[in-house]
Amino acid sequence: MAEVGFYHLTEAPLEAVLPVMLERALSRGWRAEVRGCDPAAQRRLDAHLWVWRDAAFLPHGLWDEPYPDRQPVLLTVAGGGGGSDRAGPRDALFLVGGATLEPDEAAALTRTALLFDGHDSDAVSSARGQWRAVTAAGLTATYWAQEPDGRWTRKATSGTAG
Repeated sequence: MAEVGFYHLTEAPLEAVLPVMLERALSRGWRAEVRGCDPAAQRRLDAHLWVWRDAAFLPHGLWDEPYPDRQPVLLTVAGGGGGSDRAGPRDALFLVGGATLEPDEAAALTRTALLFDGHDSDAVSSARGQWRAVTAAGLTATYWAQEPDGRWTRKATSGTAG
């Protein structure tokens, strides 16, 4: 069942939230893609994922490095030449930094997560538009809000998986 989770980042930044989500995806045996819009931002995220926690190793690579299809987590850039076409089969897609989603693509995945900055009005507006597109396509969309202690609370579910 395809589900798109919308994660409204208000208490912790992407750099704190994404690695935990990626670890969870890997623990389920999923292969993941993290798609952004800015190559420089994806490279900064790559550097962060190598050092984000001393006691953890998060295997990942960039779209323009050798053997992208072998990476358990692949960081890509939306648009031509950004690596999504080289990612190989994936179970989960994480959209960051304003990357947008095609509902048809989400329907073929086990899990899709759109993470957006709750302090950026353009990001919030874009997420609302994507919510409408996802639900219009008949997919299940869930809205998750961050609590002050960093936990996630599901605030809304819309649509039906089809």
